[in-house]
Amino acid sequence: MNEFPKILSANWGKPNSAGIETYLASGGYEAARKALGMEPAKVSQEVLDAGLRGRGGAGFPAGRKWTFMPKDNRPRYLCVNADEGEPGTFKDRDIMRFDPHMLIEGIIIACWAMQANNSYIYIRGEFEEPAKILEKAIQEANQKGFLGGKIFGKDFNLQVWVHRGAGAYICGEETSLIESLEGKRGNPRIRPPFPPQKGVFDQPTTVNNVETIASVPFIIREGIPAYRKFGTEKSPGTKLFSVSGHINKPGVYELPLGYPLMNFINEVAGGMIAGIKLKAVIPGGSSTPVLRAEECQNVNLDYESLAAAGSMLGSGAVTVIGEGTCMVKLLEILTHFYAHESCGQCTPCREGAPWAAQIAKRIHEGKAELNDIDVLSSLGANMMGRTICPLADAAACPIIDFPKKFREEFEAHIRNKGCPQAKPFPVEFK
Repeated sequence: MNEFPKILSANWGKPNSAGIETYLASGGYEAARKALGMEPAKVSQEVLDAGLRGRGGAGFPAGRKWTFMPKDNRPRYLCVNADEGEPGTFKDRDIMRFDPHMLIEGIIIACWAMQANNSYIYIRGEFEEPAKILEKAIQEANQKGFLGGKIFGKDFNLQVWVHRGAGAYICGEETSLIESLEGKRGNPRIRPPFPPQKGVFDQPTTVNNVETIASVPFIIREGIPAYRKFGTEKSPGTKLFSVSGHINKPGVYELPLGYPLMNFINEVAGGMIAGIKLKAVIPGGSSTPVLRAEECQNVNLDYESLAAAGSMLGSGAVTVIGEGTCMVKLLEILTHFYAHESCGQCTPCREGAPWAAQIAKRIHEGKAELNDIDVLSSLGANMMGRTICPLADAAACPIIDFPKKFREEFEAHIRNKGCPQAKPFPVEFK
């Protein structure tokens, strides 16, 4: 796939890469065997010292999150968040398709560290193929004795289940995921209590992203220095980046954190399609602030560099936008998505997202007034930080940033009584 170090994608491309024999041939499940020979607290500390940060978007240290589990005798659960619904994000899907046993081994290690005996992989409803691959891999792991009872001769039992969602973006939020897992409507919970105190079935629960858990076996098998050899001091290791948009080689690439954004676009991803110029980049999924082309020049793909540039690493979904793209139309599409996916529990999100979608549509059609641009900005500001979960914040990012970064386009639509361009996108995708 590329010449960079491979931790998560090492087995991709091998014949029958999803099969257990392929995984065992590459040293699979040796990290789990090693972890079960360590004290559980030591495993959590290794992951913390390695600097592994949550790959779902928040970037919270994974090892520290594991230590939040209470020290009592209640049953404990690990929920793996495979509800990959963020627009532009498709890296977890490939882990499950091409190396499901890496995820399962990570689950074993994480559950040992937290002394959890049950794990659910909550997978997006549309992921029919990955769900079947995971179910087969779990069956293979059970047959080999890596799951079930007395794993590696230890007094440790672990059951893993795949739970399929029904296609709701909101269930990617951890408490909404838990509600759905329990058979309820996928509405986020008010916190506190937090999942480690009261999660699935009212028991202590940790929720981790697929890529986070899949990164764990390498850390335990190879050690902290081997992992920290890649990335930066504050953002160690490698990360999977999904790249799409106006580039020649869209796909999923594993890169060391801290890799230059423009090198990624121009070299790794093959450069801009049809020779068009770069206009903007959404660097971490549709819920992260957009960067104009000139803001991308000295930015690296890590948490700190993107924060300094005014955006976020998020899920690592890089959307490349070429010159000739109508940013008003793009905002209309994004706001329509968030309006459709809001669970409707909180007024600012339930009312704000559809209102923003209506205004964006009106501006694109040339039926708006200049003050509608300021209404959009104030609407986004009043959605930010005022709801139970971050979906309103996710929707508010493009609502605030697009008019701020590309105001001249919004004004041109209003003055022109419609989109000044013949078509909203410079290249028609087949």
